[in-house]
Amino acid sequence: MKKLPLVLLGSTLALTTVAAMFGGWAVVTVENPPEYLVAGKPVDIDFTVRQHGFTLRSDLKPGIEATSGSRRVIGSAWAIAREGGYRATITVPQPGEWRITINSGWGSSTGMLLPLRAIESSAHRPEPLERSQRGRLLFAAKGCVSCHVHGGVDIVGQLANLGPNLTDRRFPPQYLTQFLANPSIKPPAIANGPRMPNLALKQADIASLVAFINDEPKLTSR
Repeated sequence: MKKLPLVLLGSTLALTTVAAMFGGWAVVTVENPPEYLVAGKPVDIDFTVRQHGFTLRSDLKPGIEATSGSRRVIGSAWAIAREGGYRATITVPQPGEWRITINSGWGSSTGMLLPLRAIESSAHRPEPLERSQRGRLLFAAKGCVSCHVHGGVDIVGQLANLGPNLTDRRFPPQYLTQFLANPSIKPPAIANGPRMPNLALKQADIASLVAFINDEPKLTSR
């Protein structure tokens, strides 16, 4: 397996340069991504929008939609009492595979979830995802795809070539855990270099992301 030097992980977001090169962009971070949908039942999704990855924006007018083949449904979204925070609700009308997209309200930046299976309301609820599978879902939902590519996630973000390609990369688990919790802990050699935003990730979500990025053996999250 190829290894990525820690200095490259710490240098993932050259934000000032990118802002000048690409203009306005934002990172959408979903707080509570669902693992599946129930047809005919609304699902609430909380998310934040960070202009250029850092500045929380509470003055936007985001939107949400779900698509399945040629079918498209629109939900609603509104600001909540948390800096940069929003809540959206959407209902898919029938079972099948649906992809949810959140339009940030800042330029053309979006947050896209991996395809989700919608089940009948009377169907048996699926078992929770295993930890690495949950990490794959979070890699999209938390906005990692905004700046990184991973072969296990078929979403190409607005700045996909900004950060290192994480396909087949491995990192010391303890360091990666600490780095995702606090991206400011960069190696001294690049202490004054570009920064990666702190997405305020929960410990359980960090554990799942570490399992996915490091391709750990499948472990149940329970």
